[in-house]
Amino acid sequence: MDGLAAPGTGGRPLPGEPALSGVPLEKALDNVAAPALVVDDDGLIVAANSAAQSLLGRGAAELTGQDSHDLLHRNNHGHAMPRSRCKLRKALLTRDIRHGDAEWFVRGDGVLAQLSWLITPCTTGTGVAGALVLLYEREKSQQGDERYSVPLTELDRLALLAETTTQLTSTLDVDEALHRLAALTVPRLADWAVFDLLTEHDEVRRVLVMEHKDGILVERGDLQGPMPPVPTESPMPLSRALRGAASSLAGPATYQGPPDSGIAVEQQRLFTETGMHSAVIAPIRGLRDVLGALTLGRAQRHDAFTPADLPLLEDLTRRTGLALDNARLYERQRKVAETMQRHLLPQLPSLPGLEMTARYLPAPDASSVGGDWYDAFALAGRAHALAIGDVVGHDLDAAAGMAQVRNMLRAFAWSQPDAAPSAVVTQLDEAVMHIAEVPMATMILARLTVGEDALWHLDWTNAGHPPPLLVTHDGRARYLDEAHGILLGTGVTRPRPDAVAVLPPRATLLLYTDGLIESPRHSIDHGLDRLRRYAASLAHRPLDSFCDSLLDQVRPADNDDDVALIALRTPVLP
Repeated sequence: MDGLAAPGTGGRPLPGEPALSGVPLEKALDNVAAPALVVDDDGLIVAANSAAQSLLGRGAAELTGQDSHDLLHRNNHGHAMPRSRCKLRKALLTRDIRHGDAEWFVRGDGVLAQLSWLITPCTTGTGVAGALVLLYEREKSQQGDERYSVPLTELDRLALLAETTTQLTSTLDVDEALHRLAALTVPRLADWAVFDLLTEHDEVRRVLVMEHKDGILVERGDLQGPMPPVPTESPMPLSRALRGAASSLAGPATYQGPPDSGIAVEQQRLFTETGMHSAVIAPIRGLRDVLGALTLGRAQRHDAFTPADLPLLEDLTRRTGLALDNARLYERQRKVAETMQRHLLPQLPSLPGLEMTARYLPAPDASSVGGDWYDAFALAGRAHALAIGDVVGHDLDAAAGMAQVRNMLRAFAWSQPDAAPSAVVTQLDEAVMHIAEVPMATMILARLTVGEDALWHLDWTNAGHPPPLLVTHDGRARYLDEAHGILLGTGVTRPRPDAVAVLPPRATLLLYTDGLIESPRHSIDHGLDRLRRYAASLAHRPLDSFCDSLLDQVRPADNDDDVALIALRTPVLP
């Protein structure tokens, strides 16, 4: 491989772009003392010097060819950093020279490292455009002496409270909210943050324990888990906080005597394991109930908490309580909608000789409920209807709209058993416009019948939905992209086409929603091609395994939509 240079310049760099031409890229990078990566314009790692490999705890084979953002960049909770918030990637796309300070990267062993970076555009001698990225750690002298806390000014306190409000109100996920608060308070106020929450059955769970160690936040799973019940009269600080009493100071001496409850035993263990010599404990109150307690502890710092620290902690937990109240209310609503949606999805009919199965999965982050649905039901004259659709939206309205569309479809299809699918969908579209509270929807409606040739025949129409996929037993897969019409709810009157296909013996027909194929990072054609190739490779799998494998292998990891699919397999001819 040539060194870094400008493409089409005979190894000469473009003005303003660095080049290391005339030597292999890996050797050129190893002449750079700082940890250095070269990435192409898609963010894929082209090369990494030995210093970068050591810093990141990954060999060249583990780095080269990987997406640098997906592999390395994290937020301060260790979660994947959204691409839209990645300053490094933005600089790569705009080909700017940029610097970033104290951002989080994950090493090969899973440990987070806080690194600064410098990126500058470059090209390789092979004509690959990209950037040179230098990584470095802050010097210990720049980090200050963390053995003593710097007292917060009144402005610092107000800034912390404002940042806490912003961070906690921007998420409806309880776990995310707790991780954010831990990152705001550790190491700014303490070395340890411990969250104990009460469940709906008044059981106690130690849901999160975070430690500041060697410059990074570490989650201590070994200290998390179920806790004993809250004693009704214990004077111990955590017990009082979980009953909603005022905040208080605590230390190892607080729990040195004979424990008065199971919680006191766990607190003794906590102080022993963490080495905390001083702690503040405050209740987390919601609008109506006590939700839990927050403990901030100091172990590495020599100074202890004082009563003057309690008002700030109470302000923090007050904001936390409101955020957790909102998150729990949202979660309850989401579960109601998801449960309603699951119960509205039907039991599949039994067709002699024909296998049929279906799947529904909510969005990966479980933050929304969609309007994806499927249906299969008998018609007069030994025919059966098969349908799949997607109502626009991700909330209770979408789930309710899905139920309206599905029920109207059943009524129209049953009342016109001999009508073409396009005629039924046209009538449904008119009803959607005037009766249902559905903005727009896509769907496929098909009629299944057995012909005189003993083969199954599919007669269908498509209203703006991803096309059905037919996979033969010998591994050939093709999309049935005929009969494609406009989606429902547009108000446009246009004839809807029908199409007919004969399903070969032992063939698999798959109807699915766009959550299986759409990705923010790739085109819809890429998703369709990926589905076609994987489905063809699974042609011999049992039908249930076929569907489960598609969901596992094809569904994009960055897709935030729900997924519904229905699949059938034709029998062997007698």
